[in-house]
Amino acid sequence: MPELPEVEVVRAGLAPAVTGATVSSVEVLDARALTRHDAASGDFESLVTGARIEAAVRRGKFLWLPIASGRAIVGHLGMSGQLLLRTPDHPGDDRHPRVRMHLEHPEHGEYRVDFLDQRTFGSLAVDRLVPTADGAVAGYSGDVTGEWARSIPAQVAHIARDPLDPAFSDDAFVAALARRASGVKRVLLDQGVVSGVGNIYADEALWASRLHPEQPAAALAPRRSRELLGAVRDVLGRALAEGGTSFDAQYVNVNGASGYFEHSLNAYGRAGLPCSRCGTPIVREPFMNRSSHRCPRCQRLRRAAIRQTSPGA
Repeated sequence: MPELPEVEVVRAGLAPAVTGATVSSVEVLDARALTRHDAASGDFESLVTGARIEAAVRRGKFLWLPIASGRAIVGHLGMSGQLLLRTPDHPGDDRHPRVRMHLEHPEHGEYRVDFLDQRTFGSLAVDRLVPTADGAVAGYSGDVTGEWARSIPAQVAHIARDPLDPAFSDDAFVAALARRASGVKRVLLDQGVVSGVGNIYADEALWASRLHPEQPAAALAPRRSRELLGAVRDVLGRALAEGGTSFDAQYVNVNGASGYFEHSLNAYGRAGLPCSRCGTPIVREPFMNRSSHRCPRCQRLRRAAIRQTSPGA
């Protein structure tokens, strides 16, 4: 599933093309692409057609395009969603097309934004904007001066801020870990605690921090929790600089190009290969219907910590 770096690469690619553009028409080719859209709020095509897009904004794995009337076009890529920029005459030979938005831009002219999705877990929707709970800018964008800046789609409001967000609270993150006896990887994947981190970057940050995925979060000293947060930010930043991680053709940027961070991974997807730190083969273990990748020597489970956080301890 695309995580923060991949979604940010898509947002950054869309931003100059869609900001200030007007949606001239919409083609919904597969209604399954609108599973997050509340039909009671109005027909998707009718709500979007004629709308002027103000910006492209992201929080965690969600991105949205603010439009008039206090609404936004909200996108989630799911497992295999793609948002691609196309010329108006681009042949309709893409596999798995779901929605096409035809745009007119005062500087760039006419073009399309096509939403493709092989597994149909991704979705587009029109949602109302609500004020952010903390009054801060809702998410990352290239422009934070519009009246929409401190408003967030209602269906995204419960998602925590991500580690690259200037309004992210380090203290709140440390406090959240201190309250949870579950494994630290589970906490990293909890989008209500920190958004944008998925399986890939959780494994990478834990490897960098020398932490076992099942290490109880509450057992971490505040210093170690801050070190982990620093590792998360470092991994996300490096992945973003390399265009994200592409293990197959499912994740591409708006021009259809793949990212390169898979060549810089130290744990995820490297089962059986030597740890780049100590040479011990990386292991792959079952985790929440997925997998965890770790070095069994560098990332050992501290039994003392488990005893300290067990019930009745």
